[in-house]
Amino acid sequence: MATVLVIGASRGIGLEFVRQYREAGARVIATARDDEGLARLKALGATPLRIDVANPASVSGLAWQLDGEKIDIALYVAGAWATADARTPPTREDFDRLMHTNVLGAMQAIPQVAPLVEAQPRGRFAFITSEMGRIAGVDSSYAWIYRASKAALNMAVASAQHDHPQAILVALSPGWVQTDMGGAAAPLTVDQSVAGMRAAFESLGPQHKGAFLDYDGRPFEGW
Repeated sequence: MATVLVIGASRGIGLEFVRQYREAGARVIATARDDEGLARLKALGATPLRIDVANPASVSGLAWQLDGEKIDIALYVAGAWATADARTPPTREDFDRLMHTNVLGAMQAIPQVAPLVEAQPRGRFAFITSEMGRIAGVDSSYAWIYRASKAALNMAVASAQHDHPQAILVALSPGWVQTDMGGAAAPLTVDQSVAGMRAAFESLGPQHKGAFLDYDGRPFEGW
């Protein structure tokens, strides 16, 4: 039985990962930051952990909560969003919220979780990023703090791969998905996006280490 860790699983894509992996028979450990989220995870049969990725003191507790675990698939799904463009100076509150959630939380999780992933053959650690973090072909400044945070996340993943050679680390875009962030007009449902990403995980090999991929496993040309 595979062991799957989902960091940031209280709703949307993270919760759907928990649902699909539990349905497939995996043992799932999943994090949420409040009682409501933890209850949803428990109802799906996951082992819930209370973690707030935007709070460095909270994220630092991952290691002892996962002591002794070996993780086949780890997922960093937690993310924050803001829509302001470059015509508006970012507020410190928005900048700190997005950078703490989207980048710092992931960078704190890597040294705690990646060794547990390396302990398993074909261990994989995926970080949910966005095509909006791709510098090549950027078409606007819409949500520019979010764009900058996801570009930083992609770099963090590519950099960390060198220190964890026994695992496969990837930055993975979920596509444009019908979530609170993506809106109802998005072409992908949450279950379609997650099913595509799960299939992509199964095909990951050494050639994908540190890569930036679309939800179906295709690499982006240029970052």
